[in-house]
Amino acid sequence: MSTIATTLSKEDISLLNSKIGLEILLKSKKIDIPKTLAELKYINTLREKQEELVKLQNWVIENDKKVVIIFEGRDAAGKGGAIRRITEYINPRQFRIVALNIPTEDERKQWFFQRYINQLPKPGEIVFFDRSWYNRAVVEPVNGFCTEHEYEIFMDQVNEFEKMLIQSDTLLIKFYFSITKQEQAKRFKQIKKDPKKQWKMTAVDEKAQELWDQYTTYKQRMFAETNSQIAPWKIIDADKKSPARLEAICHVLETIPYT
Repeated sequence: MSTIATTLSKEDISLLNSKIGLEILLKSKKIDIPKTLAELKYINTLREKQEELVKLQNWVIENDKKVVIIFEGRDAAGKGGAIRRITEYINPRQFRIVALNIPTEDERKQWFFQRYINQLPKPGEIVFFDRSWYNRAVVEPVNGFCTEHEYEIFMDQVNEFEKMLIQSDTLLIKFYFSITKQEQAKRFKQIKKDPKKQWKMTAVDEKAQELWDQYTTYKQRMFAETNSQIAPWKIIDADKKSPARLEAICHVLETIPYT
């Protein structure tokens, strides 16, 4: 321990002696100083960025801005966790998280984008889509939930739809959380073992590993055709959750021109 202590900076010692640092050390079965310091630095950075998100939201409210942030990615990629970190301290009255269910019979007969239009933000509001209209770009064709004709119509219309959104003074950010096949399998295993998380596994999730290559094919076409200049994709390497969450928050802070 004395050898480790001589390599620690004053900042490291201060972090370890903080309330959070002591809590982490006390609850650890095995004391791991480097791991604890990494966790503490992540927590501190996250809190700094979350404070900036509060300022960003205040700017959105005061200036009647409309913000849409899309989270896409394979099953178990960490989309929900990233959304929770972004929204943890902002005003709950001025944002919504949208995760739409399977469309009703009436919704199936509407223009595909209609049910998403119904969820768009009012002035001064941020809307987070935990999966979005891009379901039709990947999940639906892979699992046979739409016809080839419906898929092609979507691909033909989506860029123009987003262009109209942006021209109507809506700020649009598109995230894709990217994980490896091995990491997805590992997370599925953890979900199945945890009684508190087992509800997350769906019939679609159960087939995700088997259909990995088909997902990849449609994902690649989605990037090739919808990574437009006005609505580009931000691809996040999400195999490690903490860095992925910070990268997403930083991108939001850098993209939205708040003061």
